[in-house]
Amino acid sequence: MTTVQSGSGSMVRRILLGSQLRRLRESKGITREAAGYSIRASESKISRMELGRVSFKERDVADLLTLYGISDDAERSTLLGLVREANIAGWWHGFGDVLPSWFQTYVGLEESASVIRSFESQFVHGLLQADEYSRAVIELGHPDASAEEVERRLDLRHKRQKLLSGEDAPEIVAVMDEAVVRRSFGGAGVMHAQLRHLVEVSHQPNVTVQLLPLEFTGYSAGASGTFTQLSFPESDVSDVVYVEQLTGAMYIDKRDEVDQYHVVMEKLRTDSLSPAATRERLNGILRAM
Repeated sequence: MTTVQSGSGSMVRRILLGSQLRRLRESKGITREAAGYSIRASESKISRMELGRVSFKERDVADLLTLYGISDDAERSTLLGLVREANIAGWWHGFGDVLPSWFQTYVGLEESASVIRSFESQFVHGLLQADEYSRAVIELGHPDASAEEVERRLDLRHKRQKLLSGEDAPEIVAVMDEAVVRRSFGGAGVMHAQLRHLVEVSHQPNVTVQLLPLEFTGYSAGASGTFTQLSFPESDVSDVVYVEQLTGAMYIDKRDEVDQYHVVMEKLRTDSLSPAATRERLNGILRAM
């Protein structure tokens, strides 16, 4: 596959280009070490390129295509054009002052995804947060942040949330432990607005919200923690699971590991309230507030 849908972001273009370079190299029986030598780079650099985890230099890709025996002008032109598209900076790069490098990768993947499935045990997913709830969470996580920084972080979240109503809006499946909506951030007024927002957004055709109820007493598949699974419209781009940690994040793309997370997500959805029952539960909490 050598084309990318118009809605795809630079991050997915990078992953797609890397996977194509890997297949071309393997088809010729060339080692990563030999490929690296041809462009004056290390074997690990070739590995990172093929995983789409570094930017590409057009000259390096041109040299690799020559090494792999790609001489057809049209094929070379398509792949080199993909280099230029992959290196286009996304809008989120303008938030580098408040966005750690490891989360920039996630925002790029989120922007390109066609399906976003998540399980949350602490907070409402960022895409579904109401303004004052977002502010409360940001201030909790960054207690020393200036008012200006808090506003920058809110602006970043607003821009991410435009995905929900965009022309090519992804499918969102948000599963949350019920404790998330019972835990008060910012006070009763903030939580009331957040729950109301969840009810409203859950009516969108591309958004599914489900609660894992407090009364569930079996072993929860969510015991392993919060995670987000992203799927993409390109058949050549595999699913990625994002697991956030205190000072960084893991991006899991090995098929067998991703499949395990898929099984966990399906189990969570089965154990959770249905979307309709979730709305009823949220409305019940609202009435009791």
